[in-house]
Amino acid sequence: MGRDKASLLIGGTAMAARVATALWAAGAAEVFAVGGDATGLRRHGLRVVPDEHPGAGPLPATITALRAAVHDITVVLSCDLIEPSGAAVAAMITALRASTGGPLAVVPVADGHRQWTHAAWRRGALEVLEAARGAGARSLRRAAVDLPMLTLSGIDGRALADADDPGALPDPHGA
Repeated sequence: MGRDKASLLIGGTAMAARVATALWAAGAAEVFAVGGDATGLRRHGLRVVPDEHPGAGPLPATITALRAAVHDITVVLSCDLIEPSGAAVAAMITALRASTGGPLAVVPVADGHRQWTHAAWRRGALEVLEAARGAGARSLRRAAVDLPMLTLSGIDGRALADADDPGALPDPHGA
């Protein structure tokens, strides 16, 4: 994008604030951003937790989020979701709470691909992700290979889509 995606405006609201709104709509008890431009994110009303490994990607950011969270289930979303959805977040939480057999995460699937940066994690996943990272895993996909998890189909793909380039934005000028 050439700039901080979290602060890009869509319909007058920063992308990260839109994601936070979806989390609150799903009933989140706490919402915070991991890393990024702390001053800019605070300007948009978000609490910021420093990323323990800035720029190292979603795996260490997810580990940071799980360490900072105080609840058993933590939803970690990419800050650049185009159409974040409280209903999609609630569906993941409901699936994880209703599951039996001890899954530690639920990851939605869209177009046959797991959406690792749009997942719900139980606190118990932290130890597994940390161990995998310590053993050399650099991606959530590789770190979660031995993690008991659910995949969730049926979530509208628009709620999972992120903005990788300006052409993906519904309003590239932020007006």
